[in-house]
Amino acid sequence: MTDRHPRWVYDAGDEPDPRYSLANERTFLAWVRTALALVAGGIALHAIGVPETDWLRSTLAVTLVLFGGLTTALALARWARVERAMRTGQPLPAFTLGYLMVAAVVIGAALLAVAFL
Repeated sequence: MTDRHPRWVYDAGDEPDPRYSLANERTFLAWVRTALALVAGGIALHAIGVPETDWLRSTLAVTLVLFGGLTTALALARWARVERAMRTGQPLPAFTLGYLMVAAVVIGAALLAVAFL
């Protein structure tokens, strides 16, 4: 038993090679940087008034900010699932966060393209 949290991750299986755990942490931090960029993008759209249509600008800005928060939460869940899988010798989880990110970027880009027409 350990005093590290979350216990459901750290109490499972054996301690993996530290290099793998540290790589998993770096990946988590990369997702957090991506989430911060989404939040900053939403704030920037709202602050500079692009696109000119108020409802579309507000919708895009709020969507980006909320998606940034969601990305952070999902990144933490992914970090925990990967760490637990490494500790228990299970296959790594699917890369669903990447697919979600691709979908969000494509939809956001399409909405901005329509707004600029």
